[in-house]
Amino acid sequence: MKVLLIWPRAQYEADWGSDLGAIAEPLALEYLAAGLKQNHHDVRVLDLRLHPNDLISTLREYQPDMVGVTAFSMHVKAALDVCKTVKAISSSCWTIAGGHHATFHPEDFFVDALDFVVSGEGVKPLNTVVQRLQDKQCVTDIAGLWHRVNGTFELGAAQEKFDVDDLPAPDREITGEDRQKYFIDWMRPIALLRTSVGCPFRCTFCSLWQLTDGKYLIRDIERVVNEIATIKEDFIFLVDDEAFINGKRMKALAEALNEAGLKKRYFSYCRIDSLIRQKEALQAWKEIGLERLFVGIDAISGKDLSEYNKRINLSQIEEGLKVAKEVGIEIFAQFVVNTDYTRQDFAKLKRFISHHDIDYPTFTVLTPLPGTELLKDFSCVVELQENGRPDWDLFDTAHVVTETRLPREIFNQEYRGLFKEYRSIYQEYRDRAVNGG
Repeated sequence: MKVLLIWPRAQYEADWGSDLGAIAEPLALEYLAAGLKQNHHDVRVLDLRLHPNDLISTLREYQPDMVGVTAFSMHVKAALDVCKTVKAISSSCWTIAGGHHATFHPEDFFVDALDFVVSGEGVKPLNTVVQRLQDKQCVTDIAGLWHRVNGTFELGAAQEKFDVDDLPAPDREITGEDRQKYFIDWMRPIALLRTSVGCPFRCTFCSLWQLTDGKYLIRDIERVVNEIATIKEDFIFLVDDEAFINGKRMKALAEALNEAGLKKRYFSYCRIDSLIRQKEALQAWKEIGLERLFVGIDAISGKDLSEYNKRINLSQIEEGLKVAKEVGIEIFAQFVVNTDYTRQDFAKLKRFISHHDIDYPTFTVLTPLPGTELLKDFSCVVELQENGRPDWDLFDTAHVVTETRLPREIFNQEYRGLFKEYRSIYQEYRDRAVNGG
């Protein structure tokens, strides 16, 4: 079968805050493509972030048998529009949606324009349904797959246990023509890589741990090394939910990469307390090319740290920042701005960043994302669609979707003011990009 996999463009795709932003490779689609190609299906990827006007022409030229679209919450309406366009051009073309949002709220995709919805890991369900459709076999019992029955959707079977080493190596060749355009601020072009999946922590604003039922799943070291050996980009972003939980393993991986003679420039997620505990592992990674850490500091008050269930305190945050400077690794620090912030809280955050000389501060608004404790129902959401569902376009962590203590207009002014405050830092990063990093 001919399968077109699509990464949609969100309503508010542009990063208005830092003037930098990122468009990273569609790694999830590359995994899906690799799985389909194992069964010799013909696959293409269309990244609408880079090619926003190419949907119709691609559908007409390629004439796929199935179109698959992935979606975070902020992509829901865009993904639905894609499927409506597909059906308008070819009513016989199968449509399927999956991704983070479909895992927690598949009902948002139970519309006429969709034939199937995947909840959970998608490689095996997609591969199975495509193969069965080709062979004209029953598709009603596939694990994790919702299918239409007399106008309603039913789940074939519960999701299967996920084994991270069962996944094929992602097919990066399928995005070959776009690879030079993928970037994270000055790191360009950049590739994404997973060495593990899941997180043992339970931050209230995060749902990633639920995707693996709270388990921390690690990939075989040799398979990781072999995959990195195939990556052509100099920059690699480790998109593990929390890469440095297991310091012994990460040291072993660094040693294996060093022995293989692989020279890359790395960027990775890391908790602030992992920074403290795994100093030796971080030093080992610094020696093989680790330049930056994306650290979710998230909060700077005891109240917010407790509310977010961060399981750290302010002294640990300060110690972690000192360790990063000792090791010589740049910190890309994220702060989650609580919607109960006052003007004094915004001022306090600026003082904290200045006092600790944070390399690169960035900010998100506390958002009740699907799968988190904050969104047990929609009662806290003030931005709703006419049907009573949340306005998912705004669930990009850059827009306020709940009540704020400050008047909404004042809160937004203060929030945008954070980015303006550090515009000179963002300018420096932009200059580095222009000058080749």
